[in-house]
This record gives sequence, C-alpha cells and structure tokens, in this order.
Amino acid sequence: MPQTIVEKIAQAHLAEGPDRPLRTGDFVSIRPFHVMTHDNTSAVMSKFKAIGVKKVHEPRQLVFALDHDIQNQDEANQKKYRAIETFAKEHGVDFYPAGSGIGHQIIVERGYAIPGSFVVASDSHSNMYGAIGAIGTPIVRTDAAAVWATGEFWWQIPRSVEVVLEGKLPEGATGKDVIITLCGLYNHDEALNAAVEFKGAGVASLSMDARFSISNMSTEWGPLVGWFPVDEITINYLRAVHQRLKAQGVERFTEKQIEDWSKNPPRPDTEASYAARIVLDLSQVTPHVSGPDTVQAMQSLAEIENKKVAIQKAYLLSCVNSRLEDLEAAANVLKGKKVAPGVQFYLGAASAWVQQEAEKRGIWKTLLDAGANPLPAGCGPCIGLGVGLLGKGEVGISATNRNFKGRMGSRDAQCYLASPEVVAASAVAGYITGAHKFAASTPSRTYQEFESGAAAEKVEILPGFPERVKGRLVFMPNDNVNTDAIYGKDYTYRDDMSREMMAKIVMENYDPQFASRTQAGDVIVSGFNFGTGSSREQAVTCLKAKGIPLVIAASFSQTYLRNAYNNGFLCVEVPELVKKLREQFAPQIAGEEKTIIPGDDIDIDFTSGTIAWRGDEFAFSPLGSVPQSLVIADGVENLVAKRLGLA
Repeated sequence: MPQTIVEKIAQAHLAEGPDRPLRTGDFVSIRPFHVMTHDNTSAVMSKFKAIGVKKVHEPRQLVFALDHDIQNQDEANQKKYRAIETFAKEHGVDFYPAGSGIGHQIIVERGYAIPGSFVVASDSHSNMYGAIGAIGTPIVRTDAAAVWATGEFWWQIPRSVEVVLEGKLPEGATGKDVIITLCGLYNHDEALNAAVEFKGAGVASLSMDARFSISNMSTEWGPLVGWFPVDEITINYLRAVHQRLKAQGVERFTEKQIEDWSKNPPRPDTEASYAARIVLDLSQVTPHVSGPDTVQAMQSLAEIENKKVAIQKAYLLSCVNSRLEDLEAAANVLKGKKVAPGVQFYLGAASAWVQQEAEKRGIWKTLLDAGANPLPAGCGPCIGLGVGLLGKGEVGISATNRNFKGRMGSRDAQCYLASPEVVAASAVAGYITGAHKFAASTPSRTYQEFESGAAAEKVEILPGFPERVKGRLVFMPNDNVNTDAIYGKDYTYRDDMSREMMAKIVMENYDPQFASRTQAGDVIVSGFNFGTGSSREQAVTCLKAKGIPLVIAASFSQTYLRNAYNNGFLCVEVPELVKKLREQFAPQIAGEEKTIIPGDDIDIDFTSGTIAWRGDEFAFSPLGSVPQSLVIADGVENLVAKRLGLA
C-alpha cells in the first residue's frame, strides 16, 4: 500500500502496531531517534521517578537543553538547573547548559535530527525538525517520561496534507512571510493536527533557514508535522554540520550517510493518499504581518504601513527567526542607522554557535551599534520571561512565532509578528514598516479536499478491554469545546476536589445544566477540535469521574487526545457521524441548544471499528493493542510501571 512520508518514517521507527503498512488513524508505539526536553526536564524527572524507574532505558535517546528561564538567577531556578545537570551526568545524557542555545536549534545544528529520523520534544515547536527531512513532532511530559523509561511512546498517525510550493519569492519576501501567509489564508483548520508535506518546484528556492522558519511556525498554523524534502540545500547544510562537529571530535552521522541521503533521500510513495492539497505560488508572497494577538489575522505590509502603527519594543530572537540568515538580514537594514527614540530593540541568537558566527562576520556588531539590547541565547521574552517584556498599553513588533494576548508581557499590550527585515526597519522608523516597498496584495487561495474515511477492520480485543460500549447519546454540537468549558479554571488548582465534586461541575462553563442532565454511561459526541485550550488533565479525569465511558468527536485537540489516553480514557474520531447528527438536529442547533439528548442509544463496536445509530453505520480507525493497553492499564504511567515489573 503506498504511504505518505509520515507513514513511512513512522513505520521505520515502529515498536508496536498493526501487522500491515501503517495508515492514517493508526495508534502505534514509536521508538524515537531522540527526545529533547528543556527547562521542563525537571517536571519529567518527577514523573519518571513517580513511576519508580531507577535507570534511563537508552541514555543516547535523550537530549537536555536549558533555554526558557535562563535569565532567572534566583536560587530556586538555579537549584532546578543543577538537579537537571546532575541527573544528566548520572545517566549519561547529553546536556546543554543555559546559554548554549534554544533546544530546537541545538537539535538541528548538533546533528540530532537527520533525514528520515523521528525526533520528538516536550515542546510544541519540535515541528522545526521537519525542515531537515525528519519527522519532528511534540509530545507531553508524561510521554517524555515514558520514553526515558521504555524508549517508546504512543502516537496516532495523522492525516497528511500536501502543500505544493510553486515559483520563487520576490526580493524582500522571506520564509517567515510564507508561513504568515499560510496561517492567514488557511485559518479554518485546513491543516489542524495534520502532517504537512511541503513539495513542488518552489522548495528548491528556499534556503535552509527559511525552511526552519516555515517548519517551526507551522505549529501556530496547526499541523503536528511540517516536513520538507531532502535536496541539495539540505545536503549542503548537513555537510556543514558534520564538518563543524567533526572539528570538535563529534560524529553523529557519517559522510557515507550524507552520500546515501543525497542519492536516495526519504520520500513519500508516488501513489500515496492525501487528505487535502494546498497550492501556494511563492512569487505572489509579499511581506505580511500577523496580528495583533493572533497569527490567524494577517495584513500585507503595505496595508499596515499606511496606518503608521507606533511601536515601543522590537524583538529579533526565538527558535523561529534568530539564525544567521535572519540576523544578517536585519543587520543589512540597520547598517549605519539607529533604533528610533522611544523604541527598545531586543536581540538574542538561536544558539551560542550562531552568535559566534555572527560576531565573526561583523553582523553582531552592526546590530549592537544600531542600539540592540543583547540577551543570552535562549527563549526569554518570547515566552514572557526575563527582561524586555511588553508593558501595559505598549505595542511590539516581533520575529517570534507567537503573539497570543499576554504571552510576551501585559495582556493590555499588543504584539505583531513579522520577518527580521520588517522588525529591523520598524525599530528604526518607530512604527511598523518594511525595508522594501510592495503593493498591497494577497496570494490566491487554492485548497482541495479529498474524500477520505476510516476503513472498518477487525481487531483482536485484549483481555480487560470492552468489545463494545452502548450508551445514551449526548450530543454537544459545538466545535472547539475547550478545556475551560469542560473543567473550569476555578477548580484547576484546587487540591480538595474529590471525584464526586468533579462530576458535579463537568461542562459547567459549557452548559450549567450538563451535569444534572447527564448520567454515568452516557456517550458524548461533539464537534471539531474537542478539548482545545490548556493542557489541564482534569478536562479528562472529570469525565471519567462522571462515569462517561468515552467521547466521540469530529476531531480532537492533539494535547487533549494525548492526555486522554495517557489517563486511560477512550476518544474516537468519527466526523461522518457528527455531520449526520448536525443534519438530524439542525432545528435544535439553530435554537442554540448546547446539549441535545434525544433519548436513544449509540452502539460502539471495537471489534469491527464501527458505530451504529438509528440504522446507520459509521467506521472509525480501529483501536489496536497500543490504545487498548493504555485503557486497560488506566493510563501510560501504570502501563510503563507494569511493563517494567514495578506494579
């Protein structure tokens, strides 16, 4: 069976899964090539120790890189950093102390991600490794602890979307403008939780740093993977990495491997099946700005220039746009100029290596001479830590990847995202502007969705897992039911919440009558992107406390899905069922009913991967041994402990 690149790379790293070629929707156990944790290593250590494990399964898999709160010198933070370093030394784990650089940059520039590899991190921007021809995807902390303990974690194969790049970027447009454009043009979940494969003749015109920017910020667009093909540009980058590492006595891959990647790069099968196709003509891409407060709203640079939006702070830092090419582009704009009075311009390289090279080339001095405030190589203001945060009423222009309200400082501030050139030009002008003049324009939107659906398949049911679940249908027709709606923030940090108390406040912020109208055994069916929002696990455990056996949805937030199975809770995606229910209950939905309980049952057969309701049958991806084992064990921590003989 022809496979997409994500299916092929997952197959090559498969630890447990179906005895056939992998396809979209399969739940599998993956043995990743590497797993990176940063400051959250401390939290993963706690989970690892709570399982009862004494020894890391495969130390060479792990990479620790301290990068988030590195400006914080208080004793509590330094104690945490020392504990992480001690753990790394005790277990033989590669460790990069504060100041070495941002973890994602460490992964690519130090040779941990290679073509065809599967590399994960407990950080959302691990999509970035896709630029190198690897599968890079995020995991949560519990998953990281499982990898430390067993070398494996569970994953569901996402649908794949082709993004065909045509033409060539005009001078003054950048990789950042490409991903800003994609976020703005396709902002109705076209790529949500998908594996995006960039392809087409336009790829060859994009530099390696541009590809890193696009893959990195694909996170904000919604995909779980942002993969680029391996070509001459990739190979040249890998040769440079190999030579730099070899000069320091390190060899993470060989010259023979480079030659093999050059002659036989990882690629999808010709007849692979995709969920959708997007086509973007790079020649139509011009500088654009995201925001404020969301990456889904974009304006052409020409439009926003006319508004003369004054700024107080500018940022050239983060894992998306602070590599050498980015710093050089900004320096070319700033050469011989000064940052405008009243503007603070903050600068941080992606890594110490990047900064050293920028210093050698005179780029760093140009930026400092223009008035930039240097920060250590790390995350800092991008995550709202350290100096330089946006104050109340301030406006910032940033080359970072997120501009959510309050992320970079005050919730009463505004933040726009743009390329390094636009950030530099704006810092000099004192308002949002660019170094090149373009007419106001937006690339054409080309999106084609293909018919796809789960194929019913017989699976073996493990002892302790139900062959079927039958319960009263409870339909929640809304999309984007978030974790605060499921389990309110007022209870999230309370330690006195018993299971009975949790059951009484389920969905309180969605429908105050929900808890009193529903009962144990009810089956919830909801819309697209169920469980979006924060990563609070109580949004799962409160449903278990209520006695809800499973949730069926058109799609799930990936974080919610991971938290659900990590807590042994069933979630099943069946978009066709949701479409049918919306047709059936259109009057109630038009009347804004949030919870529809028609009174009849829905029947889920796990042996065949089918759902029956009112005479109709709907297929879903079969749940094999991996998800069944998680449910039987009541979560991943129990499963790991059991497999290691600790429970």
